[in-house]
Amino acid sequence: MALSEGVVKKVLLSYAYVSVWIFLSFTVIVYNKYILDRKMYNWPFPISLTMIHMAFCSSLAFLLVRVLRLVDAVSMSRDLYLKSVVPIGALYALSLWFSNSAYIFLSVSFIQMLKALMPVAVYSIGVAFKKDAFKSDTMLNMVSISVGVAIAAYGEAKFNSWGVTLQLLAVAFEATRLVLIQILLNAKGISLNPITSLYYVAPCCFVFLCVPWVIVELPVLRQTSSFHFDFVIFGTNSLCAFALNLAVFLLVGKTSALTMNVAGVVKDWLLIAFSWSVIKDTVTPINLMGYLIAFGGVAYYNHAKLQGLKAAEAQRKSQQNNVEAGRLLEERDGEGNGKKSETKD
Repeated sequence: MALSEGVVKKVLLSYAYVSVWIFLSFTVIVYNKYILDRKMYNWPFPISLTMIHMAFCSSLAFLLVRVLRLVDAVSMSRDLYLKSVVPIGALYALSLWFSNSAYIFLSVSFIQMLKALMPVAVYSIGVAFKKDAFKSDTMLNMVSISVGVAIAAYGEAKFNSWGVTLQLLAVAFEATRLVLIQILLNAKGISLNPITSLYYVAPCCFVFLCVPWVIVELPVLRQTSSFHFDFVIFGTNSLCAFALNLAVFLLVGKTSALTMNVAGVVKDWLLIAFSWSVIKDTVTPINLMGYLIAFGGVAYYNHAKLQGLKAAEAQRKSQQNNVEAGRLLEERDGEGNGKKSETKD
C-alpha cells in the first residue's frame, strides 16, 4: 500500500532533523577539539571557551525569549530559581568545564567511548535519589556497559589518567544534573526546552565559571601577550553551539528524546571513524571490542526505555477508556432511572 503524502513528508522531516542534529553535534565536538588541542589551534583554556559559549548563548536566548518573543518564557519565582535552577546551573558549569578539559588530554574517539557510561551514571544516581527503582536486570546491563568501557580503556593507545578522570567527572556531574532536573523542575510541573533552559541556566552557569576562571586561567591569559581574540573562530564556534541547542529543540519537539538517543549512537560511531581517519587518532581492536560491548548495553537500555514508555502509554489509555466507560454507564443508568420514574407517574 502506498504511503500518503503527509506520512512521507513527516518521515523526511524527521530524517532531516536527525541529520541536522548529528551534523551540528559532530561539528561542535570536533571544533572544540580543534581549539583546545595543543597540536591544533593550541588554545588550552576550556573554562574561557565555555564562558564564551555561555555568554553568546545567553544573549541569543534572551533575544528569542524577551525581544522577539519567538519562544515563551516559563513563569518562575525568585525562590524557585534559587532553589532549583541555580544548583542545576552549577552542575552544568562543572560538567562543561571538565568535558571540554578532557579534549586537551584524550582523543575524540576515546571520549565518545567513555561517554557510553552516561546511562550507568544516570541510573545509579537515579536509584540513589530514589527517582528510579532498583532492578537487578537493569543493573546487570549497567555492569555490562561498564565492563565494555573498561575494556576500551584498557586498549587505549594514548591513555591519560588525568584526562579520563576529567571525563568521568563530567559524566557524573551531567548525570546528576539530569536527575535533578526531574526532581527540582519536572516534578513541580516545570518543563524547560533547550532555548528556555539556556535563557535561565546559561547566565547562572557563566557566573559559576567566573570563580575558577579568575583563579586558574586569567593569570595565564595575562601572561600570554601574543594572544588576540579571533572573532571568526570563536564566533563561528559559539554559533555552532547555539545552533546545536536549536537542533535539539526541533529534534525532541518533532520526534522524541529517545530518537535523539538513537541518533547519538550513530553520531558516536561517525566521530570514532572521523577521529581515526582524519585526525589520525589510534583506534585499536581492543578499543572497538570494548565499545561494541558497551554499545550493546546502551542499545538494550534504549530498547527497554522504549518498551517502558509504550507500556505506560498503553496503561494510560486503558485507564482513560475505563473512566469513559464508567461515565457512559452512569449516564445510561441515570436515563433508565428517569424513564422508570416517568412510567410510575
